[in-house]
Amino acid sequence: MNGAASARVDVVGVGVNATDTIIRLPCFPRTDSKMEILSAEVMPGGQVASAIVACRRWGLSARYVGKIGDDTAGNLQAGEMKREGVDAHWITVSGSASQTAFILVDESSGERTVLWKRDPQIALRAADLKRDWISGARALLVDGHDTEASAQAARWAREESIPVVGDFDNLYHHVEPLLQTVAFPITSKAFPERLTGEPDLLKSLPRIFCEFNCRLIAATLGHLGALAWDGQKFLLCPGFRVRAIDTTGAGDIFHGAFLYGLLQSWSIEVLLEFSCAAAALNCTAPGARGRIASLGEIQNLRRTGERSELAYSGQALRLAAQAALTPGARA
Repeated sequence: MNGAASARVDVVGVGVNATDTIIRLPCFPRTDSKMEILSAEVMPGGQVASAIVACRRWGLSARYVGKIGDDTAGNLQAGEMKREGVDAHWITVSGSASQTAFILVDESSGERTVLWKRDPQIALRAADLKRDWISGARALLVDGHDTEASAQAARWAREESIPVVGDFDNLYHHVEPLLQTVAFPITSKAFPERLTGEPDLLKSLPRIFCEFNCRLIAATLGHLGALAWDGQKFLLCPGFRVRAIDTTGAGDIFHGAFLYGLLQSWSIEVLLEFSCAAAALNCTAPGARGRIASLGEIQNLRRTGERSELAYSGQALRLAAQAALTPGARA
């Protein structure tokens, strides 16, 4: 561990870190084939860890809480957090391997496939946490992997009226109790269907919002941007067209940007656009933290960048909002 536990910070992140080997390929390989790789590079990653690094680079004071093994991958994680100026609190498990991933990146599109491995011994547990690490922060970010630990951190935050943002990419065990503690769940496109069984985001997002009493729920849509529901209306933010080199970490940086905008008290429309722009720019270089762009670069893309096509028409959003607000719509 490093840094004084009692120090107050702008943002705290509790969740996953990973050491990624980014393998760039000319195209995705066929079954039973051989292919020469373009490059392979070991880089730091992980959902919450990368989001917190982004917040620190944008000038926020930041703390990260995570678990690693006593191996080379863990040393890389700890060294990177120290270099970035993040107040990191590490729970280190002797004799265990840190989380690692091999990420296959299609050079032609920038899309990636993640192959990951996680030792059960480095799962973050509620007993690993100290309330003082959370207390006094202006915002908390958790993910949906180690749900009991994330829920404990979120409960402490809510008791101090600290807003909690959640990164939900998959349907992990006991995710429902965690969702009860999160004010701003920002999910993958696939998560709402996995949770509700409803494939239409225009129906599943309002259902989750109502069931878990969120302040806002949003889903990232890849290159098409993001869709949010605030309880009254849908907000659709188109994505930004960039030359994607590697989409690894786009969602992580989106969450970091959402945290940053939340602490600037921006409108949801501005917040979503800033987050989409930050995520898009990160895709223009390899790795989960490939290009955490400066605030000026992000604002410039917002002003001048070409936008994606609309994932939904304005009429579709209005009709879906009317349906969601109709009595009995959740039935």
